[in-house]
Amino acid sequence: MMDWTECGKNNLVKQVNADRNLASSLRASSANRLESQSLLPLNDTTASSKISLTYDALRELLEAVAIENGYKVYNHECYCAFLREILNESGLADSFDSFRKARNAVNYYGRNVLGGEAERLLNEMHSFIQKVNERFASGARVKP
Repeated sequence: MMDWTECGKNNLVKQVNADRNLASSLRASSANRLESQSLLPLNDTTASSKISLTYDALRELLEAVAIENGYKVYNHECYCAFLREILNESGLADSFDSFRKARNAVNYYGRNVLGGEAERLLNEMHSFIQKVNERFASGARVKP
C-alpha cells in the first residue's frame, strides 16, 4: 500500500485551495448515489450494483473531505494514505482499503457477492459513511 509521500511523488495527490462549493456538490452527489442504491432491493441480481454505488458514494464523500482540507486525490489507494496520515484515522483507512478491494473484485474480476456477505458489506460501508460524516462534517478541517 502506498503512503502519502509516495502518492505525492507519483503525482497522485496535490495540494489545492479548499473549495467549499465543490465539496458541497460532491457531498450532494454522494448522497444521491446512496439514495439511488437504497431504491434497489437487495437480492442476488442487485447486490453488486448496490455495492458499487455505495462504494462510489463513500469515495465521493472522501473526495469532498480531501477538497475541504486542501487536497486533490487522484487514486483510490491514496485515499487510504489520506485517511491514515493526514486525518489520523487508521481504522477508517483499513476499512476503506477493504471496501476498495471488495469493489474491485466485483467491478474488475466478476466476483459475485451474495446474500449475507452483501448485506454485511453494505452495512459496514454505511457505517463508514456515517462515521466520516460525523467526524468530518461539511467544511470541517483537520489541524495541520
